[in-house]
Amino acid sequence: MKFPCSLCCSLWFLLLIGVGSLLLLACLQNLTEMLLQQTPGANVLVAPRWPLDKEPVTDSPILFMIAHPLVGSSRLFTKRQRKLLLRSSLAPGTEVERRVEQRVELRRTQATRLHLLREVCAKYQAGSSEQPLSQQQVSRVYVEDRFGLLYCEVPKAGCSNWKRVLMVLGGSATSTQDIPHDAAHYTNHLRRLDSYDRAGITKRLRSYSKVLFVREPFERLVSAFRDKFESPNSYYHPVFGRPIISKYRVNATRRALRTGTGVTFREFVQYLLDVHRPVGMDIHWQPVSQLCNPCLFRYNFIGKFENLEEEANFLLQRIRAPTNLTFPRFKDRNPLAERTSSSITQMYFSQLNSTERQKAFDFYYMDYQMFNYPKPFKELH
Repeated sequence: MKFPCSLCCSLWFLLLIGVGSLLLLACLQNLTEMLLQQTPGANVLVAPRWPLDKEPVTDSPILFMIAHPLVGSSRLFTKRQRKLLLRSSLAPGTEVERRVEQRVELRRTQATRLHLLREVCAKYQAGSSEQPLSQQQVSRVYVEDRFGLLYCEVPKAGCSNWKRVLMVLGGSATSTQDIPHDAAHYTNHLRRLDSYDRAGITKRLRSYSKVLFVREPFERLVSAFRDKFESPNSYYHPVFGRPIISKYRVNATRRALRTGTGVTFREFVQYLLDVHRPVGMDIHWQPVSQLCNPCLFRYNFIGKFENLEEEANFLLQRIRAPTNLTFPRFKDRNPLAERTSSSITQMYFSQLNSTERQKAFDFYYMDYQMFNYPKPFKELH
């Protein structure tokens, strides 16, 4: 028996509608489970692995969530429950919508930062990513094997609290709140990348998430100066203060030459810019472009101190850290002192003349270029 052509077309049309409905239902079920996990009291999100630059970026929160299905829920819902959940959870202004938009923006920010870094590296250090790494170049990188994380330490950019987080991730501590400053730095039992053999280093560089947190360069410099030279310090005053005062201060007192206390910011900058420094470079003011070798490591994540807590917690979620672990807020070094800000930085740099400011900017020029920080003074070029 032959069917009319119009009937055949109708059957094909109905078949296509049925297939499409099944696909849509599958997407909605995944979306529903994700939304439920994001509501307070629900199970925690289990995020896809890195690197970020392999994941698509989209402007739509809904498309973003469908394109990045988060697994981990086994709970089933009826069709009516799914409709009600979607209708309530996606209403404009809800907490779920705000979180989704926030994550979309954070992903977009990461894509922009990584793209800029690649452009700057291609312009100034072309081919550097193909060069072999030395033991010294990997010596500032901490390793967390359980969560596949490589973190390059940048002093004065939240590194003390990052070490606390790594200790909790590694199981040597249960809470970041219980780790004193000295324990975080000197008895943290954290491994550095240079402690592995060549094969171990190569394996981790290829498969782990490589993380870097940076800070506005002048602000980081002022923060280091205030911490090391304006506060009592049994190491930096004699080791750095004495030679700095001896070389750059006219008619220095015997006490200043003996103790190394009272270094001025201008004297400190003179030391920093001197090609014949009386004492070597220190990691607290070494440019990040030299300290962490961004063009060699191909970082997957670049966070900024200016948005530290939000970006650090976003990263912890991405590596599937325990849900009760969040980035610490406290400041344990000189807690009563005001945190170094842009206004405080401007005050310190106003003690320098325009030539000295320009030379300091030139010293940190690659950091400003790589991490897209604006010029801190209008006259700089």
